[in-house]
Amino acid sequence: MALNYRKATIADLEILTETRIEVLRAANKLNNDVDMSEVKKQSCEYYKNALMDNTHLAYLIFDEETFVGAGGISYFQVMPTYHNPTGRKAYIMNMYTNPAYRRQGIALKTLDLLVTDAREKGITAISLETTDMGRALYEKYGFVKMNCEMELPSEVIKLWNT
Repeated sequence: MALNYRKATIADLEILTETRIEVLRAANKLNNDVDMSEVKKQSCEYYKNALMDNTHLAYLIFDEETFVGAGGISYFQVMPTYHNPTGRKAYIMNMYTNPAYRRQGIALKTLDLLVTDAREKGITAISLETTDMGRALYEKYGFVKMNCEMELPSEVIKLWNT
């Protein structure tokens, strides 16, 4: 099987957006009845902007004409720290492999392409969120659980705005 790994372009908005919704449904265990129209609209806008200004890179994987996988990485800037003097960071997201193609190294190769791109850009801080299914792959690659990061849930933020 000769798979084609290619960088996504603005012409790929539909497949990127559809894949994003599929990944979110799977990660959050959402059925097709859950309305994702706003997330889909905002994801499309995100891809339009981020692909144009190079703050996002996505790979699409094809088996001839059949779409079989994807993965993306977002680049952003935070305040410099001791451990990250440039403040430049990357976040891996939207890793997806068609169920019929899983366990064939597609996600590993996609992850390696994304990490290589970040390394070439001088990024030294790369993070991601994982599902139970993906955890072993990321741990095998060398990712470790973050111990000191916290998050304020959106439900709490919404309460403050009422």
